[in-house]
Amino acid sequence: MKKGIHPEYMETKVTCACGNTFTVRSNKPELEVEVCDKCHPFFTGKQGAAKKAGRVEKFNKKYGFDKAAK
Repeated sequence: MKKGIHPEYMETKVTCACGNTFTVRSNKPELEVEVCDKCHPFFTGKQGAAKKAGRVEKFNKKYGFDKAAK
């Protein structure tokens, strides 16, 4: 690597909107994020039932194919 052209790589404090803080390495001293693994619905298991349904199931329900298949 060439000297003098790369940014300094340091410990970075990351603060989430939910209040969670953790440390990573970056070229900025502090970062603020809106969502982290402690508050994101996918990681917390609070994801809505509509989001879990697949595209095929949504299509079948929308056009009434799920009733005809029975």
